[in-house]
Amino acid sequence: MLEEELFAVLRLQRTPKIGDIIAKKLIQTTGSASQIFKEKKSSLLKIDGIGQLIVDGLLNENYIKATEKEFSYIKEKEIAYSFYLNDNYPKSLANCIDSPILFFYDGNINWNNSKIISVVGTRNMTNYGRDFCNELIKDLTPYNPIIVSGFAYGVDICAHRAAIENDLQTIAVLAHGLDQIYPKTHKKYMKDVMNNGGFISEFWHDEDPMRENFLKRNRVVAGISKATIIIESANKGGSLVTADIANSYHRDVFAVPGRTSDVYSKGCNRLIKENQAHLLSSAEDIITMLNWDLQKETKTIQPQLFLQLTPIEQKVYDYLLKNGKQLLDVIALNCEIPVYQLSSILVQMELNGVVKPLPGKLFEV
Repeated sequence: MLEEELFAVLRLQRTPKIGDIIAKKLIQTTGSASQIFKEKKSSLLKIDGIGQLIVDGLLNENYIKATEKEFSYIKEKEIAYSFYLNDNYPKSLANCIDSPILFFYDGNINWNNSKIISVVGTRNMTNYGRDFCNELIKDLTPYNPIIVSGFAYGVDICAHRAAIENDLQTIAVLAHGLDQIYPKTHKKYMKDVMNNGGFISEFWHDEDPMRENFLKRNRVVAGISKATIIIESANKGGSLVTADIANSYHRDVFAVPGRTSDVYSKGCNRLIKENQAHLLSSAEDIITMLNWDLQKETKTIQPQLFLQLTPIEQKVYDYLLKNGKQLLDVIALNCEIPVYQLSSILVQMELNGVVKPLPGKLFEV
């Protein structure tokens, strides 16, 4: 990217009222970021969705000084960056309408590896969640995935460390600039993450970890990955927001079930119950759903088709076999089974390898 273009992109990032969606529209309409600032005010106002406040911000030269400071820092420190129209921008993230127009990165990241999964969850991780996370990543090691998380307490740092211990690449998506570190206690893990992947951030180098930044960070965690895995979560939390974003991007979401009495399993159980996530019992579920090993998928599922089904399971199975993939509500209506009861039946049938859940509350044999 030419220096003039980089400066213009940074200036776009700095201008209030301009998010990534509007920035992309401006770039697409004018042809480049640098051309935006050469356009007449009247021309900019003709662009659909661009009002007076946005144009006034674009033409306000008060933001130039801050842009110059960040631009100089990038050049002086030789900070690596990725522009959304460049080849080194992750393809999965590029497909998200609100992905960052520019992000910065540091480390040794292999952008050519398409097997990227995000592992997130509560900061108050239990022994159950820790053991599951470690075992899951260990079992996925033969497929050499990149493990993405947010470098926070609990599930995040557990996932990063498990990836490092199994010689897998790991990417930490930060909610602050690359010149910051949060939480401070995780500074001891920085070298290992750098050697086995790296850090990425859409925020300028000295930006602090503000609350709203964590929500913005979550969309990158969800968007950069083929699938998002929720290890543990309470009924509310950032990992549920990440799951919701991943679903909006039409990416697979997996959740680890737990006891109904466990506080940090309630969020995962609800995602599964509401068909917002696939039930995750082992690494094999991910391998099968993402088609990482078609031969192993056949070996795993085929023998299970001969399991003894209960009469009500047989009714559901016969209906799906005859009609193909169907919506949860449609199955409930035609099989005359209450939705709440059918959800439990389908979960059990999924565990037995009889049915397969699909995005959008669809199921098939």
